[in-house]
Amino acid sequence: MDLASVDTLARMQLAASRLGFRVRLSPSEEMLELLELCGLVEVLGEIEERKDPLRVEEEGELGDTAA
Repeated sequence: MDLASVDTLARMQLAASRLGFRVRLSPSEEMLELLELCGLVEVLGEIEERKDPLRVEEEGELGDTAA
């Protein structure tokens, strides 16, 4: 995570908000510290506390992919 990534996230949030959406992040501790340093925690949308930093959380169910 670097300042270019923060810039990209801020631009994504701006584009999403113009369309009526919000960016939801589940950042690492390092990413959260960088966002706080830049003053962008509130700007970038909903920040979710990570329960397990190495686990991918999925929502919904996959359909039948057999063709």
